[in-house]
Amino acid sequence: MSYDEKRILQVFETNEIPNVSDETLDIYLEYIKKNLICPCVLTGIESMGYFSWEERYSFGYGNKKQYGQLRKENGSYKDEYKLQKFNGKVEWDVLVKVVRISDKKKFEIPLSELQPVDKKSSNYPLLNDYTVWFVNWH
Repeated sequence: MSYDEKRILQVFETNEIPNVSDETLDIYLEYIKKNLICPCVLTGIESMGYFSWEERYSFGYGNKKQYGQLRKENGSYKDEYKLQKFNGKVEWDVLVKVVRISDKKKFEIPLSELQPVDKKSSNYPLLNDYTVWFVNWH
């Protein structure tokens, strides 16, 4: 069993990691709220999911000028965001309200798509474990 799996088990206080469900999302969300240290600066994990609009640009396709324009309007996985609040859950994830640090533009992004910028902070394993659980037990 990996370290992240052991930490995930601690969230649920069980011997087996449960699948993602409405009930288990509630449990994980409360655990994160209780243990997250703020302020928390986040960035995207990859150019997929919420950030899929920029996938073609990350592979070198598309016009750089067009990418720059789109990046002003849309959140980028390369941007840094300050976590504002948890906006509740939708059937597939927990939504968080964030503010892009560079221009103060607000976004609502699924938590599983984000990670702390500071990989040495205690927030990093906390949110990384959530994403591992969300992806692998969904």
